Amino acid sequence: MSDNASVQRARLPRPNVSAEQAARILREHYGLEGSIRELGSQQDRNYLIDTGASRFVLKIARAEYATVELEAQNAAMHHLAGLQNMPRVPVPLADGAGRHILALSLDGEDCQVRLLTYLDGAPLTRQHFLSTQAVSALGTLSAQIALGLRDFSHPGLDRDLQWDLRRAGPVALQLLGSVTDHARRDAIAKAMVAAVKHIRPLQAAFRTQPIHHDVTDDNVVSRRDRHGRFVPDGVIDFGDVMTGWLVADLAVTCASLLHHADGDPFFILPAIRAFHELYSLKEEELRALWPLVVARAVILVASSEQQLTIEPDNAYVLGNIDHERKIFEVANAVPFSLMEAAILQAVGMDAEKPLPPIGRLLPGIAPEDVRLTDLSVLSLDFVNDNWSDHEIDWKLLAKAAAETDVASTRYGEYRLSYTRLRSDRAPATCALHVDICLPAGAEAVAPFDATIARNGHHLVLVSDDMCLHVDGLDCPLEAGEAVTAGQPIGHVAGAAGAVGGLRLQLCRDADLVPPLFATPEQAAAWSMLCPSPSPLLGASVDAPAPHSAELLAMRQRSFARPQKNYYSNPPQIERGWKEHMFDVCGRAYLDMVNNVTILGHGHPRLARAVGRQWSLLNTNSRFHYAAVAEFSNRLAELAPEGLDTVFLVNSGSEANDLALRLAWAYAGARNIVSLLEAYHGWTVASDAVSTSIADNPRALETRPDWVHPVTAPNTYRGPFRGKDSTADYVGAVAKTLQHIDDSGTGLAGFICETVYGNAGGIPLPPGYLQQVYGMVRERGGVCIADEVQVGYGRLGHYFWGFEEQGVVPDIITVAKGMGNGQPLGTVITRREVADALEQEGYFFSSAGGSPVSCVVGMTVLDIMRDERLQENARETGDHLKARLEALGQRFPLVGTVHGMGLYLGLEFVRDRETLEPATEETAGICDRLLDLGVIMQPTGDHLNVLKIKPPLCLSRESADFFADMLEKVLSEGW
Repeated sequence: MSDNASVQRARLPRPNVSAEQAARILREHYGLEGSIRELGSQQDRNYLIDTGASRFVLKIARAEYATVELEAQNAAMHHLAGLQNMPRVPVPLADGAGRHILALSLDGEDCQVRLLTYLDGAPLTRQHFLSTQAVSALGTLSAQIALGLRDFSHPGLDRDLQWDLRRAGPVALQLLGSVTDHARRDAIAKAMVAAVKHIRPLQAAFRTQPIHHDVTDDNVVSRRDRHGRFVPDGVIDFGDVMTGWLVADLAVTCASLLHHADGDPFFILPAIRAFHELYSLKEEELRALWPLVVARAVILVASSEQQLTIEPDNAYVLGNIDHERKIFEVANAVPFSLMEAAILQAVGMDAEKPLPPIGRLLPGIAPEDVRLTDLSVLSLDFVNDNWSDHEIDWKLLAKAAAETDVASTRYGEYRLSYTRLRSDRAPATCALHVDICLPAGAEAVAPFDATIARNGHHLVLVSDDMCLHVDGLDCPLEAGEAVTAGQPIGHVAGAAGAVGGLRLQLCRDADLVPPLFATPEQAAAWSMLCPSPSPLLGASVDAPAPHSAELLAMRQRSFARPQKNYYSNPPQIERGWKEHMFDVCGRAYLDMVNNVTILGHGHPRLARAVGRQWSLLNTNSRFHYAAVAEFSNRLAELAPEGLDTVFLVNSGSEANDLALRLAWAYAGARNIVSLLEAYHGWTVASDAVSTSIADNPRALETRPDWVHPVTAPNTYRGPFRGKDSTADYVGAVAKTLQHIDDSGTGLAGFICETVYGNAGGIPLPPGYLQQVYGMVRERGGVCIADEVQVGYGRLGHYFWGFEEQGVVPDIITVAKGMGNGQPLGTVITRREVADALEQEGYFFSSAGGSPVSCVVGMTVLDIMRDERLQENARETGDHLKARLEALGQRFPLVGTVHGMGLYLGLEFVRDRETLEPATEETAGICDRLLDLGVIMQPTGDHLNVLKIKPPLCLSRESADFFADMLEKVLSEGW
């Protein structure tokens, strides 16, 4: 069949076969009856029948399609189904007469009919977001099918299809006549010409074999993995099986992914890497892969445009055309040379090409006179948030040049000044050029033989293998003039004695005007195309590359394994500002989990206070100095009347440990009542009363006999639910207290978080602490309020969590936010309780209450007051909670929203009746949020609660960004 005949056949409409006719075929020829609905198809009619016991697909093709081709499709399915380690595939079934293909005439229209088994699973095409795991799995699946078909043979494989990428150029030419939009037609034609130009020199090396040629997101079915992500595991629709280029099979798969890519063509790289790991491709095939993706995009969009002229109401085509236009748009939004470099890097074929000989551009500037500026995340020249000044780079460069005459920015540097707050994607921060401040009038010479090209003041020196882009040079030469290495080409623009500036960038691709900056993900590929301009200056102007992976490996070698880090592949965070954190590549993350930094990161007032105190004195609290007296007094004033005595320690664990010792000493007994699902610290005593199995999987079986855990008063998923559950939970405590009474060993005290923080910010039942505290005090016990996480203004509506319950504890423990990251904790109690400890000797903490720690603590309180952070926690927290509760009305996965202020817990469940925890889904959601620029972690015994506890300076804009990103994840997937 000729290319023209193939295109003509592709112009045929689908067979005109109704659901009633399909039902009759199924009943009369296959003995099947059940519910029927039509499935989409471009040129076939496909009907799904559900008999109740099984499901099947009836495929009806026009008679113009050769029977031998349909036989080849059936044979390919049987072949793959018989192999080991293959994805699931449909199996063709015979009718009552043993026929696998039926030739039928339906209302005068000749058709060919087949019946296939139905594969359960969801197609990927309607999933807006695909995880990296899903993309990689699709690449693996494509390779498995290609390997499985490698030794398959059938006469029906030698066919002419419009989808055959070996004929993409002529087919596109035929299809273009149906594209009525002139601008779209011109774009399609231009893209195909460029693709063919890149493919033709390489195609002699391409391998040919039987291929599926349609392993796409639309033609695979998937199942959810343990994280609730869709991962493909079955292939359907063998309608395009044929003999073709092996690499074309992968190109088709990659093209189908582009409408999921959110505009980023690098999205496909995991699929390429996975395919290549299983079925290695040759270098020529890999170099041609992206042009083949572009060619596939051309055929897709042109074919759909044509089909709509034939069948304007074809719902399948109408449903796909927006996707196909998006595929075309993404495929043509990036240079071929960039994608070639990225693909070769992805599979480990990225041998760096040596630079051609390049001389110095500015012979009058000594290399040792060039001073480099630091514009990285770690730069000391960035103070507070001056990095947000749009002109800060030039200001710092000019400042450096004023001191040394010549100053340059650094190539390959990830600039903090180009970060973007509250952005769902990493911005372009990696500099692919350098800017130089130097005396105006400095002479420039050609660094290599070249031809002059101009675009206004933008000058380009073009050679066969390198281009130099220059701005800021007065050059008298005309476009088209040839220059030789060392020939003068102009002077740095500017008046004599003034400071001038040059912008320099090298590029290997003469057809490209490269960007000045690249995103971190694309930086490696762009650096292949735009190498360092260091040779032009005779000195290195390169920034050191981040070594995050090496540092993580170093951490894992020397840092104790029980000290975990967030995320399996964590960003390297080295700077912060308010509620934002920055990694070494300049990516900004919204910190929604860091309750340690209650003021926010990088607070200048706190930094000044700490620096001043360090310059004066830092020692232990046994010396007499003002700060320890002043800070202790401030803390006592924050507590309810009667709690007038303060201990200063280093952490919440130490504070709770000390509180337990105080209870033992004061009560003269050992028994402590604590709550299940709680966490109080890591010291021996604080760990003993911690029962959270998320923090310690063996917590429930390793408690010492003096610890008496009682039922967690979890009003959402506990044994007693709702606000009316107080009596039941109090009753559980009463039983435990009675058991202690019966033992005759006495009660030391009761410890609990006053809002159930570790479980996700769940409020205690109304009146719970009033009744429990009363029962404990009746027995001479001490009531300990663990406010380490929930207190100190975080709840917004209350400074202390116990205020919500209307009680006053005997001991308050605090840490975390009170030092804004400085090791600082406190125990606030009554004088007689504190004095009881002297029976066991004196208490001492080397760093607890040091001058620096005390100044930190007082400055934190001053800033909280002056910046109204508790009020902000209330107002912004209430707004955020309302946004999160609104998500619960749309997404069944949202069970409820706990907490108040800026201590919230969003709990995910698979079923709102059974409250089955969505543990794996929560982990996947947190990972996706990180990709979108939000730091979030799960909490609770089931790790199914988002623990939302950001710095109290969180802005309303940031709260909305978090809610928006969470909505995006819940809508699109993770």
